[in-house]
Amino acid sequence: MKKLVLLGILILIVIVFFQFELERFLTLEYIKAQQQQIDEFYADNRWLTLLGYFALYVVITGASLPGATVLTLAAGAIFGLVTGVVLVSFASTIGASIAFLLSRYLFRDAVESRFSNTLHKINNGIDRDGAFYLFALRLVPAFPFFAINLAMGLTSIRLWTFFWVSQVGMLAGTIVYVNAGTQLAQIESAAGIFSTELILSFLLLAVLPFVGRKVVNTIRTRKALEGFERPEAFDTNLVVIGGGSAGLVTAYIAAAVKAKVTLIEKHKLGGDCLNTGCVPSKAIIRSAKFLSHVARSQEFGIREASADFDFAAVMERVHEIIRQIEPKDSVERYNGLGVDVVLGEARITSPWTVEVDGRSISARNIVVATGGKPFVPPIDGLAEIDYYTSENLWEMRELPARMVVLGGGPIGSELTQAFARLGSKVTQVEMLPRILSREDPEISALVESRFIAEGIQVLTGHKAKRVIDHDGRRILLVEHAGNEVEIEFDALLVAVGRAANSGGFGLEEIGVRLNDNRTIEVNDYLQTSIPTIYACGDVAGPYQFTHVSAHQAWYTSVNSLFGIAKRFKADYSVIPWATFTEPEVARVGLNETEAREQGVDFEITRYDIDDLDRAIADGEAHGFVKVLTKKGGDHILGVTIVGEHAGDLIAEFVLAMRYDIGLNKILGTIHIYPTLAEANKYAAGEWKKAHAPEKLLAWIEKFHAWRRKG
Repeated sequence: MKKLVLLGILILIVIVFFQFELERFLTLEYIKAQQQQIDEFYADNRWLTLLGYFALYVVITGASLPGATVLTLAAGAIFGLVTGVVLVSFASTIGASIAFLLSRYLFRDAVESRFSNTLHKINNGIDRDGAFYLFALRLVPAFPFFAINLAMGLTSIRLWTFFWVSQVGMLAGTIVYVNAGTQLAQIESAAGIFSTELILSFLLLAVLPFVGRKVVNTIRTRKALEGFERPEAFDTNLVVIGGGSAGLVTAYIAAAVKAKVTLIEKHKLGGDCLNTGCVPSKAIIRSAKFLSHVARSQEFGIREASADFDFAAVMERVHEIIRQIEPKDSVERYNGLGVDVVLGEARITSPWTVEVDGRSISARNIVVATGGKPFVPPIDGLAEIDYYTSENLWEMRELPARMVVLGGGPIGSELTQAFARLGSKVTQVEMLPRILSREDPEISALVESRFIAEGIQVLTGHKAKRVIDHDGRRILLVEHAGNEVEIEFDALLVAVGRAANSGGFGLEEIGVRLNDNRTIEVNDYLQTSIPTIYACGDVAGPYQFTHVSAHQAWYTSVNSLFGIAKRFKADYSVIPWATFTEPEVARVGLNETEAREQGVDFEITRYDIDDLDRAIADGEAHGFVKVLTKKGGDHILGVTIVGEHAGDLIAEFVLAMRYDIGLNKILGTIHIYPTLAEANKYAAGEWKKAHAPEKLLAWIEKFHAWRRKG
């Protein structure tokens, strides 16, 4: 209501201004005709004239009314150059700031709710270069200043930045206009004040900050590379170190655009995902899920069912799955795509050269995609036993009777449930208050309750202190609430997270900076502190997912090969992920916990999947879809799905967020019946019900009642 009242007042001011033809008092002809009378009034009422002029200028610019240019000329004619420049400079900036604030208050929320994706991209540029953009616009007379005020109000630029940049940026033009106004009698039109040469001068001045930044970047680049001898010619355009997801996609793209690219891998192509991570873990999860369905046979009307299996055969199936997928990431395939694959251990010897088994390869750019490895915490006695990580777990051939899993994150939780379903008595140990701590507490509780129901012992708030091997009895000593607890085990799996593979191949020796967590420090373009070297994937972060590694690979390949002409900032605005426990958990964007921590104004819409026909038919009537939207609108801020095939169902919301599709359009999209995907539509329907136009519906009800009367 406040906004409507204020908007009404502004509209009224504009109507009065034009209805009573007040603009005629702000024309060049009128000022010239009245100059003598104005001069006399100024001589008799100096301060009143100064204050009146200042207030008028602020009102005209603040309300975005025409006439500011003529008023600026009048300042020179009435007050002279110095006084006129001071008056106009401050009055124009204050008025512009008022227009800026009015635009932000009245229109920003509406524009953001409708065009959030576009505005998000603009705001990214504003956050980075807003002052430069505004300064350039203020210097160029071709851009209407009132339009700049209104447009900037819709962005994220800070008021103080807008004020001081406008003050400085408009000063040169103000001086030109006020100086011209001192010779008002000779001026025929405002348009004739700026000559072509003067306009070109302002244009050159406008681009000066950008040129200056380019010069600074060039100097920094040269400084970072000084002390190294640059090759006169290069063996290849790009050397990629690491044959995992990030490295393979980088090499693939480079070869696709006809660059000469060398890919170096010291072990196996495919990286952790194929050989020790995503693929083998999902293979064992599938076998374990089959066994869980056998145990539930009576739910499906089957009186009795059992499964006799050999754990070694299950693990052999895991390796068979790897072998089936392996050809997609083989040396032969990539050689056929035009990539020169070199198997060996790489060492970076300069910003342009990499050494492999005594052979030196020079390249214009180097991409580091060396991935990560399981992080092993410093627990006393751990190094003295044969423990497992996600790297060597797949060599196991005997199912342990008692297994301890250290870690309550996605990897630890997935493998905890899988081994429990295969028959191990599993104890999961997590030092934080809950498992899956990146998700909302209700989701952690839901997964934990399922684990407990399946016979898993979940110990949250327990910190591993020491491993004891006493006459063949292996014991993990953990601390909980100040007390020590002993857990006896036959196998111990360490799954507490991953660490970047950033050491041992020359990065720090040539000056590449690392973050505190040992990931490589990169800028928005995935460029390291050595400008010729880029990094992507787990070794760079911030997300350690295979699909994010592939996403980053596009930026490293394009920026390293074509950065001389155009560079692209890595976009992390819509990053989905899933945890393949049962129930499955998938998420994109903000969850409820993060939204509250960030102070985001949001609404929650929830649809419980236990009401979904297909889920009921499948015997999987559990879980929910939880959607966070911006308050008052259908713009999606984040989605969490818990339930069967959540990782597949989330894709519709990922697309919706990426291309700013709201819940109204999802509701209006046909979904096949009966499918689990209908849960997404029903969630949108729940939002629509909560935002039904009750007053309009009441009038419609009266309309129908009136029609029934005949």
